[in-house]
Amino acid sequence: MSGEYDLDAGPDPATFAAAAAEPAIDEETDEPVYAVGVGPGNQEYLTPRGERAIREADVVVGFTTVVEFVEDLTDADLLTCGYRDEAEALEEFGERVAAGESGTAVAMGDPNHSGYQFVGKVQDAVEREDPETPVRVVPGISSLQMAASRARTPMEDTEFVTLHKSGDLAADMDRLASAVHERHLLVLPRPYDRMPGDIAAFLLENGAEPGLEALVLEKLTHEDEESHRFTLAELSEHAGGDGRAETPFSDLVVLAVRQPV
Repeated sequence: MSGEYDLDAGPDPATFAAAAAEPAIDEETDEPVYAVGVGPGNQEYLTPRGERAIREADVVVGFTTVVEFVEDLTDADLLTCGYRDEAEALEEFGERVAAGESGTAVAMGDPNHSGYQFVGKVQDAVEREDPETPVRVVPGISSLQMAASRARTPMEDTEFVTLHKSGDLAADMDRLASAVHERHLLVLPRPYDRMPGDIAAFLLENGAEPGLEALVLEKLTHEDEESHRFTLAELSEHAGGDGRAETPFSDLVVLAVRQPV
């Protein structure tokens, strides 16, 4: 994958990241770049291995809101970015790693649950400067795992779908429509055009039972964590809009839809 991509037309960085299994890495001699899941936003849920990768890095890259959660754990240079300047920050990160600095990229939660587009971009930036530098994913605790615990939806009985990504969501929405008739759902909505109310309305349009229990779990593990309980029909009343002011829910949210016991 080159540094240029269109998430609607492709290639998708997530596909690039998942194109092959992670190579065998000797962390003592290979000096990998780490892609660390920092947890749901509370340092108590950051794994010791992830913390060490952040603490020992010379340079840390990530979205500003993610880096802020861990900036007090390291003396590394911090390359923060948003969507508009992400490519520039990752290019500098790749150049500094190629020059011999140790690098760690940070993503919210667990990269395996909603972060493969970012992992792919990191891997691309690193490989363009030095194809021999491996990237190792260090998984974290995800808000998804916290939501499964709060909602008591065992993962083996649950369909998980992330909408928290760029690009077309049609296939992901179809998976939800198929699974809602027989499995619990855990959904990471996309701010702000596919929020919990929009998902509820879509499920009802595809034959879901209006009385299914729907939990909107916000800011999990944060001091202001909240849990909102609805029927699917009640939640659908919040459908519509594509901006922050048009939904009662924050962008740090997981939707759980429970099957009756």
